[in-house]
Amino acid sequence: MKYDFDKRIDRRNTMSLKYDFCEERRGRDDLLPLWVADMDFATAPGIIEALERMVKPGIYGYSDTKESYFLTLKKWFAKHSGWEVEPEWLIKTPGVVFALAAAVRAFTEEGDGVLIQQPVYYPFGSVIRDNGRVLVNSPLKIVDGHYEMDFADFEAKIVENRVKLFILCNPHNPVGRVWTKEELCKVGVICKKHGVIVVSDEIHQDFIFPGFRHQVFANADPEFASFTVTCTAPSKTFNLAGLQVSNIWIADPDLRAKFQRAIDRTGYSQVGLPGIVACQAAYATGEEWLAQLQEYLNGNLDFFRTYLRENLPQLHLVEPEGTYLLWVDFGKLGLTEEEREELLLDKAKLWLDSGAMFGPDGEGFERFNIACPRATLQDALDRLARALSA
Repeated sequence: MKYDFDKRIDRRNTMSLKYDFCEERRGRDDLLPLWVADMDFATAPGIIEALERMVKPGIYGYSDTKESYFLTLKKWFAKHSGWEVEPEWLIKTPGVVFALAAAVRAFTEEGDGVLIQQPVYYPFGSVIRDNGRVLVNSPLKIVDGHYEMDFADFEAKIVENRVKLFILCNPHNPVGRVWTKEELCKVGVICKKHGVIVVSDEIHQDFIFPGFRHQVFANADPEFASFTVTCTAPSKTFNLAGLQVSNIWIADPDLRAKFQRAIDRTGYSQVGLPGIVACQAAYATGEEWLAQLQEYLNGNLDFFRTYLRENLPQLHLVEPEGTYLLWVDFGKLGLTEEEREELLLDKAKLWLDSGAMFGPDGEGFERFNIACPRATLQDALDRLARALSA
């Protein structure tokens, strides 16, 4: 490989949420973290070089994007997702979760129902409850070890709770599904029928395992764009979460105006200069780096799968189709949430994301972040194997 993804970079004392806050969040500082969804890899060289050029003049004033920014994004989405975007659709925000909260405020009133499909990325629930809306859950169902949507329950929950907004996770975090065009079209038909606006979080769209293909929800049917807000960002793809930039696409002018007003009420205007520079450089120069990263992550998945089969057969990996986050069933151990946390923290000295964080349908599971050097991944699994054997 041209890029060295095996290199272990010491991230301690860098103000890293992942590495430097073990004591504050878990009461100890000897944990190996595979929890929060950022990567332990240096980003693409073209991004680093662009940021170095930005820093050199020493002036970091108010900034905004030029046409070249949009054209770079347009080319990326057309090539990688088969999706043609228009410049007037774009609203930039500091993050996807910020955009989700803005959408909740823009398109619903206090007391309205907002639907999600748990187990799902836990900020979905937070932005609903924190804004005084009613969380409506249509849980995913496991069929032969594979997660699926329950379309009958999905529609019934919309009708019963007068749902106004649906937050879709596409690809799905944490269960790793890459929803098919057929599945998304069924969702879209139901939402159109009942006047439900769809906010589609597609931040993981560039991490798809071989044999699967990401389908942009708004592009699954020409009619869907009229009631969809599509949330994208380079942060997961290129490890830029700390630079806080996301690109939100809204084709319908009325929805876009409502969304923009919700942002305006927060007092937020331009995204920061580092985020702008990094985002444009990522989509302009990062394709080769990303292709090799995906190859490396495919190897990490193979390693993880084989390790569980040979050393930890009591744990069950839900086979992922996308993302670099693995969803593992600990149910056969017969442990309570507290007992499992004791096993992981006190014995294995691992920091994972407990499945319960993603809603009651996630209890008994743990989420592993495999976007790290393989030696780090082996260290984590060896710790777990020793803890269980003891």
